[in-house]
Amino acid sequence: MAASSVLAFWAVALLLIVVPGADWAFTISAGLRRRSVYPAVSGLVVGYAAITLIVAGGVGALVAGNPAILTGLTLVGGLYLIWHGTTTFARPSEPTTPADGLTGTDWNTFLRGVGVSGLNPKGLLIFLALLPQFTDPRGPWPIAAQISVLGLAFMTTIGLFYLGIGRLTHTVLYGRPAAARLISRLSGAAMIGIGAWLLIDHLLT
Repeated sequence: MAASSVLAFWAVALLLIVVPGADWAFTISAGLRRRSVYPAVSGLVVGYAAITLIVAGGVGALVAGNPAILTGLTLVGGLYLIWHGTTTFARPSEPTTPADGLTGTDWNTFLRGVGVSGLNPKGLLIFLALLPQFTDPRGPWPIAAQISVLGLAFMTTIGLFYLGIGRLTHTVLYGRPAAARLISRLSGAAMIGIGAWLLIDHLLT
C-alpha cells in the first residue's frame, strides 16, 4: 500500500493518542511502579491488536451494526473501567524499584492493560470508522492486509508513546510519595469518570 496513506493515518492516529483518556490514566498509574509500565503498555498494545484483527476480519462491521452486541460491549467496557479506576483510587500506587523477573503483579497489570484497550467499544468504533478511510479498494493489497498494516503503525506508535509517558511519570514522581499517591488517585478518578461517561453516553443515544 502507498506510504502516503500510512503516513496520513499515522498523523491522525497520533492526534488521537496524545489526547488524555483511559489509556493515559492507566499508564500513569502503572508508571509509578517502574517495572509495571512494560507489562501495562504491552497489555494496551495487545488489546488494540485484538481490535485490529476484529476490524480486519470484518467482525467489526457486524458488531457496529448490532445494537445488542454494542450495548453489551459498552456495559462491560464501562463497568471494567469503573472497577479498575475504583481499585486504583482505593489503593493508589507509589514509586517503587523494579524487582527482578516477571511477577504475578506484572501479569495482572498486563491483563488489565488488555482490558482497558480491548474492552473499549469506542476504540472499536474509532478503528471501524478510521481505518477503512485510509485503505484503497483498488490497490494491489487486500483490504484486510492494509488494515493490518495501519493497525501495526498505530500499535507501534502507542507503544512508544505510552512507554515514554510511563517512564516520565516514574522519573518525575520518584521520591515524592505524597504527589505519587495524589496522581494515582486522580488517574483512578479519571478512569471512573471515563467508564461512567461511556455508559451514560451510550445509554442516552
